[in-house]
Amino acid sequence: MVSSINSNVSALQAFSRQMAVSANNVANSLSDDFKKSRALNTEGENGMVESTITKINTPGPLVDDPLSETGELKELSNTDIAEELVNQIAISHGYKANTKVIKTYEETIGSLIDLLG
Repeated sequence: MVSSINSNVSALQAFSRQMAVSANNVANSLSDDFKKSRALNTEGENGMVESTITKINTPGPLVDDPLSETGELKELSNTDIAEELVNQIAISHGYKANTKVIKTYEETIGSLIDLLG
């Protein structure tokens, strides 16, 4: 059962990394030329959860640059705030589910100790 809890702890760490990546995307969403990143959680060895962070190099929207004397366009961030909000909601649910599993495990162990003790 302890290995199961280790899986839940690794999932909590992975969801924390996902949230940090998403928060970084939101914080930089108004930065010109910023490229968002994405954290993908996958199952690793022994049921542990691993995160892989990749940069998404799709181009951001092009807009007129009011500071350009030649009328050049500038590229904005490719971060979509709505997409990040949806991701953060899903991450939050995953985090809460794993904390509930750990809490239930601790309560069960506590009950067993009370019965034995």
